[in-house]
Amino acid sequence: MNQKIKELSRWMKDQGIDLALLTSPANILYLTRFHCDPHERLLALFVPAEEEPFLICPLLEVQRAKEAGWKGEVLGYGDAEDPWDRIRERWNRAAGTIAVEKEHLTFGRAERLLALNPDATLVSVEEKMYELRAIKDEEEIRRLAKAARLADYGVEIGIDALREGCTEIEIVAEIEYELKKKGVQGMSFSTTVLFGENTALPHGTPGSRKLSPGDLVLFDLGVIVDGYCSDITRTVAYRQIDDQCRQIYETVLRAQQAALGRCSPGIPISEVDQAARKVITAAGYGDRFPHRVGHGLGLEVHEFPSMSASNDQTLREGMTFTVEPGIYIPGKGGVRIEDDVVITRDGCEILTKFPKELRVVE
Repeated sequence: MNQKIKELSRWMKDQGIDLALLTSPANILYLTRFHCDPHERLLALFVPAEEEPFLICPLLEVQRAKEAGWKGEVLGYGDAEDPWDRIRERWNRAAGTIAVEKEHLTFGRAERLLALNPDATLVSVEEKMYELRAIKDEEEIRRLAKAARLADYGVEIGIDALREGCTEIEIVAEIEYELKKKGVQGMSFSTTVLFGENTALPHGTPGSRKLSPGDLVLFDLGVIVDGYCSDITRTVAYRQIDDQCRQIYETVLRAQQAALGRCSPGIPISEVDQAARKVITAAGYGDRFPHRVGHGLGLEVHEFPSMSASNDQTLREGMTFTVEPGIYIPGKGGVRIEDDVVITRDGCEILTKFPKELRVVE
């Protein structure tokens, strides 16, 4: 039993929980080192409080689970089999309290679980998993740093590919092609490249908009390395920039620097958001910063903690997250600057290194 599962088991015993059932691929990867997208098939990790855990997965994934480093029992099932029959054979004892991922476990699977344990009470394991995953160890941080370096490279590729008349989607294709040649496992989310007025859309979708002199260009991208995600945003200008866009850029950069200055152990997360928001509001753009200052980062590109103004939990050593203030002017353009951050013993380290000074690309 690995250390992470031992920590989960200790918590279960303290809480009087007999069994934990994990079905989300991210949590299973965290606890077993095995990543699998099972599609509609059942993938589940059973963690009894007093016994060894076991994994159930499609038969075609059994070998990969073992090769990934999972040392525990693996139950495989074929497409013509009912996996719950295999589970019933393996787990034939009563469980009074079962911890599940309430935001992930489907109603149908909850019914099947309760059919095996008719008198069981379901409780949530998600908060405990958030807590465990929020603090990264040295190996996790190493993987995050490697992913961040490749994200830096992705921005460099995108900037180098800019040419008058190219489209947003063409630049996306060049970025992803070159990163695949570097051997990345995949993108951690859909790569975003936006030109001109489209940069005012915080979650804009790349399309056929062509690049023209005077456009702002926003890159938002990330990659997956050994299961861990990166996420970077940089905004540049193409050939020229007007005074308002320059002011917006300088304001966002100051806001990000202010937020990064609050990234230390013991600081309430709300203060990180508020530090950025104060700068943007003082510049007259408070209503143009519509989102939180960042989000947790790890096996998923958005995970715990939420870096919002309402989160008064404190930062702890080993937490990793993004800091990404932005200003968006409809019909004009927008600027966002985002870095990946890890809390250290006496401050923070910024994992993404691509320069942030205003850049006018010729």
